[in-house]
Amino acid sequence: MTRTVVLASNNAKKLAELQRILAPLVPDVQVLGLSDVADYPEPAETEPTFEGNALIKARACLEATGLPSLADDSGLCVDALNGMPGVLSARWSGVPRSEGGDEANNRLLLSQLSEVPPERRTATFVAVVAFCTPDGQEHVVRGEMPGRILPAEQGECGFGYDPLFAADGYDVSTAELAPSEKDAISHRGRALTQVAPLVARALHG
Repeated sequence: MTRTVVLASNNAKKLAELQRILAPLVPDVQVLGLSDVADYPEPAETEPTFEGNALIKARACLEATGLPSLADDSGLCVDALNGMPGVLSARWSGVPRSEGGDEANNRLLLSQLSEVPPERRTATFVAVVAFCTPDGQEHVVRGEMPGRILPAEQGECGFGYDPLFAADGYDVSTAELAPSEKDAISHRGRALTQVAPLVARALHG
């Protein structure tokens, strides 16, 4: 019985996060990323919801690899921006991640909130994880992390908007937290914790 699962992502930090969370439940699990499998056309994220886009990616990965496949769609929903950037978070500035998109996104967000007072800079990180198996099962789980947008970047860890986001109850950004501490409170950590038992059950038959 295979103990291999594919995460439809090239993000090494997401792969490490999933490995950490799955390891206690499936000690011999092997988490592959897109760079570990044969190339296939990645589908366009055309859905208006995190749930829809996560399923698009998980289904495409399963079809291409034949292996149990996970995909996440996540983003930052800022109250003062009417929930945006939302599903557009990764491409908010229009600059690809490989060309400095994270930094450009953070600069744009700070610019858009420059006149917004601290008490109105509330936001929520959302992550939806879809899990699809070769026998036709599909599971979708959602995790959220409420907090606020900081006035400037803080911390060197994490990725994306992490240096600008402080979770409720914290005075530091999520880019300043140890990986284990972030896993315990993060939107993706919460979603992966929910899906991990489903993955373990599928891999153990």
